[in-house]
Amino acid sequence: MGTIFVARSASLSDWASDVGLSKHVFKLGVTEDDPKGLVATGWAGFPTWVLLKQAPASELTEDAAIEKLAAKVKMVDPTLYPKIKGVRGIFKVTQAQVENHIVVARALEGSTELLAPKLKPIDYAAFMIHNALR
Repeated sequence: MGTIFVARSASLSDWASDVGLSKHVFKLGVTEDDPKGLVATGWAGFPTWVLLKQAPASELTEDAAIEKLAAKVKMVDPTLYPKIKGVRGIFKVTQAQVENHIVVARALEGSTELLAPKLKPIDYAAFMIHNALR
């Protein structure tokens, strides 16, 4: 059984912000092994990756998860940015997407507080995993 995970690199976020992408860039992946070990090795030449969230993925493959998420969220094209060295699964997530997701989820639960909270990286990770598993 696989595990879906979302990781973040502060140095990748800084670079992405400098080139005009966004500071909210994250790596989505699926692995059969422990994601902590995979995250420690890093991707795209950026060594400072941190595991934000993980969840069971049953029979989902990494390619299928990336394709599902790419239908809703803009994936950074690895051929346009040589700095990320061809790594697939890096996504640019907007603050509005995550806020809308949280507000709609709260409304469906019947919560009276419908204001979006101050977002943290874990909120972006939860949004990505939710959409990749659907």
